[in-house]
Amino acid sequence: MHDGLEPPSPVLPTRRGWPGRVVHFIGTAPVTFGWLAVLFLTTIAQHLLPRWHLLELLRKDSTNLHHLASDPIRVLITSLLWLDGAAWWPYLVGFCLFLAPAERWLGRLRFVIAGLIAHIVATYASEGYLYWQIQEALISPRYLNARDIGVSYFAVGIVGLLTYHIARPWRWLYLFIVLAYCVGAVAITPTFTPVGHLVALFVGFACYPLARGRPGSPVDPMRLLELWRFRHPPTPVA
Repeated sequence: MHDGLEPPSPVLPTRRGWPGRVVHFIGTAPVTFGWLAVLFLTTIAQHLLPRWHLLELLRKDSTNLHHLASDPIRVLITSLLWLDGAAWWPYLVGFCLFLAPAERWLGRLRFVIAGLIAHIVATYASEGYLYWQIQEALISPRYLNARDIGVSYFAVGIVGLLTYHIARPWRWLYLFIVLAYCVGAVAITPTFTPVGHLVALFVGFACYPLARGRPGSPVDPMRLLELWRFRHPPTPVA
């Protein structure tokens, strides 16, 4: 948490015009946008591959119970490189709104550590829940090879950790929204993926030690709105 004693985060010089702002925005969060570029390429590959080949590839890189038992390190890494056939542009929005600001605030190393902790813990927790469902005969044993791939546990963990970078009282509204979304998803569809998202969110909350003492003022939506109005004053009516 920022207590006002740390020096402000270094700010890179920006270039004039929107192209310069875009370059600056990307350059201050290289991990986020480098990862997003990889996801863009793998998403293109998904649309080019024959469906049978794609399903076989995704199954091979899935963090299911079988692979976590036989080859956990490989699938925990490769599962972060695919979107399971999903559209890419929603991740562009989410990465810009949540992951890029978190990387700038936390720094690259803490950002990666927090996200990987959430990814690993949520993966094992969700698959453990799936195993319990199989043992209790609530679902078919074929789910031992269920497809579980994608970046969402990492991203949701960062969304949870970002709570500590929101100015009060907006922090409590943000907290309520993300909690309500994840808890509601589990209540509506109590399958392993929503459970994993809820676990990842709480892991993000628990990563507070990585956020403590980070420089930079908390994000205040009202200040951002005032800044936007200052830069874009209303056009006077003739």
